[in-house]
Formats: sequence, structure tokens, C-alpha cells
Amino acid sequence: MTFVAKPRVHHPQLPLNDLGLNRRDYEGAVSTLCAGCGHDSVSAAIVQACAELSLPPHRFAKISGIGCSSKTPSYFLNASHGFNAVHGRMPSVATGANLANRELHCIGVSGDGDSASIGIGQFAHIVRRRINMLYIVDNNGTYGLTKGQFSATNDKGSTSKKGVPNLYEPIDLVSMALQIGASFVARSFSGDKQQLVPLLKGALLHRGFAFIDVISPCVAFNNHNGSTKSYDYVRGHGASVVTADFLPKDFIATAAETVVDYAPGTTETVALPDGSRLRLSKLDESYDPHDRAHALAHVLEAQQRGEVVTGLLYVDPDASDCHEILDTVETPLNALGEAELCPGQGALDRINAGLR
Repeated sequence: MTFVAKPRVHHPQLPLNDLGLNRRDYEGAVSTLCAGCGHDSVSAAIVQACAELSLPPHRFAKISGIGCSSKTPSYFLNASHGFNAVHGRMPSVATGANLANRELHCIGVSGDGDSASIGIGQFAHIVRRRINMLYIVDNNGTYGLTKGQFSATNDKGSTSKKGVPNLYEPIDLVSMALQIGASFVARSFSGDKQQLVPLLKGALLHRGFAFIDVISPCVAFNNHNGSTKSYDYVRGHGASVVTADFLPKDFIATAAETVVDYAPGTTETVALPDGSRLRLSKLDESYDPHDRAHALAHVLEAQQRGEVVTGLLYVDPDASDCHEILDTVETPLNALGEAELCPGQGALDRINAGLR
């Protein structure tokens, strides 16, 4: 992988966040992806979300697999921990990192090939295990690194750049995440920063498994007429179920209005574990972001109409994560001393006795 250094000089009056950092402090290397690639917009949205939340860059673990999307962690949070894993195996590394140090913000970046093909088994199990992380799929429906073959998320009937139609049904990772138990499920579009940034903020502070499927057009191989993952198609067939805004906990403490009703055209505030809020404005009068079964049905019905449903599809404000399920120690493993890690023969005897 080729890295291009960014200039160290920047505007001296860039705004600072609560940590005294500016946006440039959350960036990474210069992107080597194609000009106009939707993945770069996703990286920029992550940079903006983390900077505005004032999250310490060094408290992140960013993990990826193989593919164009899996190159993107090089382009954000340069001061964080990072691991580029084997194709389709990012979830295993993310699971280990999160269990070893629960204090890190874990971001996994994958692609439609990385998660819906070779890694689909790993994707399914990291969802059901409720690993506390943000899992992003940059979904362009094509294998960009190997010159444009259809990926497993490509819609049936969608055509390649040469006009050849896809003959197979797509795998919808959003539907899978809803069925298997993800507690935060959203879909967005790389060309819609206004929607994507608040979703990222909410997902980063969500306790449990947060999944965002981002339609991210491949400008080289899948941005033509006939593609259902192109900029024009998504903009022409997008249907947002809610519009999301993120309110930090400090703002909530001074806010005068509390909204409890959630009828069409109104707003609901969803609590997050740290005291911050996601504010949702309902656009579809039949939509309830707290109803998992209804969210899944809504996604499937929209697919039949050829619509791309975006927005926060489902959220469980009382979600639990893997650490609660497994009753893990609160101290990160690298901070435990020898006495805790090696408690002696007596402790081992008690464990063995409990298994008899």
C-alpha cells in the first residue's frame, strides 16, 4: 500500500473541539482510491463525526479486511490503533480487540465482498455476539480491485458496465443484521453527509453492535445507467424513513423541550447510554424505529418497489453488549497485573470443581 504524506501546515484558525484538537488531527494519509470514490466521503464523515464528538483519536481501534473499503482506515484517525486483517476475517480481530480492551472505540470497516461473500459467516456471528463496535460496510455492489465483477449485494437485474445483467438475488446485510440481533441498524448514502454524520455519531456512542450499510458508488465500475448502486440511482430511488440529528449530552442538559410523541411529522429523542441523544424526525407515518420486525418488513417491502431505504432503521436504547453477556472484567486485559492474570492453583481447582 502506498502512503502519501499530507502537508503539516494548516490554517491556524481551524476550530478546536473540547480536547483542543482540530479536524486535521482526526485525518489520516492521502487517499489512493479513485477520484470521486464514495469510500472517501465515508472516511470524511467519520473524521467529522469523531472530531465533533471530541473523542480521543488514540482511544480507537480501527480494523479492516481486504478490498477498496478496507484501505480506508489509513485515511482517518492517524493516531489510533489499526489492524488490516485477512479477507473476510475482520470480525475475528475486532472481537479479540474489543474483549481485550473494552475502553477502546472499535470501528470495523468492510466491503460488500469482504462481508457478504467470503466473510458472511464471520459477519453473522459478530452480530449475534453483540460485540460493542461500529461495523461499517462500504457497499458498492462490485469488486473494484478485480475490475468490476458483481458482488453478492448487487441487485438482480442490475447491469455491469458492459451491459451484462446480474442473474442472482442479492444478499441484504441490513436484513441480516436486523434478523440476527444488531441493536443499531442504519443505511445511508456516501453522497448524503447530512444524514451520514449524525448516524455515525449515534453509532459510535451506542452500547452494543451498531451496523451501518453505506451505499458507496464505485466510480470506475458501477456508476453507470443500469446500476442500482450508482449516484444517480440512489438519489432517484432513495426513501428516508427518518431524518436524524445528534444532540450531545451537554446540550440535552440545557434543552428546554422534551418530545415524547412520535406521530407523523413530529420528532422523537432516543436516549444513548452516555446521556447524549439521537433526535429522529418521522417521515413515514407507519414507521417505528423501535420495532425490529416492522423495520425488517419495511426494508423488504421497499426492495420490492426498487427503493433504497436510508436512515436509522432500528435502535434499541436499552441494548446490552458482549461484556454484559459474558460478565467480563471491567479492567482492560493489558492493565491487569500478574496476580489477576495468574490467580494460582486454588482458583483453577475451584473452576474445575464448578464444571463437574
